[in-house]
Amino acid sequence: MQFKINDFEGPLDLLLHLIKENKMDIMNIEIEHITEQYISYLNEQEKMNLEIASEYIVMASELIEIKSKLLLPNQKDENTDEEEIDPREELVNRLLEYQAYKEITKVLKEKEELRKEIYTKSPENIKNYVDESATLSSNITLDDLVEAFKRYLDRKKESKPLKTKVTTNEISVSSRRLEIKSILKTKSKVSFFELFPVLNKEYIVATFLAILEMAKNKELKITQHKNFDDIICEVRDEK
Repeated sequence: MQFKINDFEGPLDLLLHLIKENKMDIMNIEIEHITEQYISYLNEQEKMNLEIASEYIVMASELIEIKSKLLLPNQKDENTDEEEIDPREELVNRLLEYQAYKEITKVLKEKEELRKEIYTKSPENIKNYVDESATLSSNITLDDLVEAFKRYLDRKKESKPLKTKVTTNEISVSSRRLEIKSILKTKSKVSFFELFPVLNKEYIVATFLAILEMAKNKELKITQHKNFDDIICEVRDEK
């Protein structure tokens, strides 16, 4: 069996491969057999004039040391009457830790490959899509209206809605435009917040878009006398 030095990421990687190839229990490594195969591997690299990293040589010396300790008879501590620690224990712990990291790395690489198949759109400046020619009024901006809308939603979250409607009919922007026009024909002027009597996601979105569309088409005039005052919606005077 021949290997190339670049097949392994380090001496622990080579040891794990040899243990697997020999179908050994990692908790009960046959050090003598593994050491012989490990050194044989290094000798093969020298014959092929391949440079051997110093860490591989260090590991070879450690294996030889462990092998030597195992050849000595078991000795007991006279004070505790306990046998000496298995000289393979430290090596086994290192191999188990390395094996765990290797498995984690494999999972992370798989996730990395899956992530490459996902396209993420970079964030853009929403102001690039704002129609500068569409003015809501002389003293209120789109940002002011959005901020007021957010405050309205926050207030509604703190209290139960006064009116709740369960319906299967789709709420469209055009239908809300007609309803708002009807309201303004009756009242002439209404608070911006009065146009949201129902706390329903579809209803709220359709209403807000209808207001913006009417303001853009100059069908609706939106004013606010000063900061934090009520926002008033009224029919724009036709000239």
